[in-house]
Amino acid sequence: MNKNELVVKVWEAAKGKEVEISKGDTAKLVDVVLDSIIGALKSGEEVRLVGFGTFGVAERKASEGRNPRTGEKIQIPASKQPKFKAGKELRDALN
Repeated sequence: MNKNELVVKVWEAAKGKEVEISKGDTAKLVDVVLDSIIGALKSGEEVRLVGFGTFGVAERKASEGRNPRTGEKIQIPASKQPKFKAGKELRDALN
């Protein structure tokens, strides 16, 4: 599912709950939610959605790797990586 498909699913679910909202406004709301999660992660916060899961940031240390083509050693800089841990309700829904 891509972002546009997600917007349509959310819009259809809202219609099913008798919420009057346009597809355009639904797209804006999805953008606001995603931007809010990204903003919280950038500021070092964890985003916990009870039952769904927790978004966080993992720190990766600098390391040494190898170029697979040449075998040459390369330095891999330290970085921050997004992480997600599924909540119980999400895990249960899939199993």
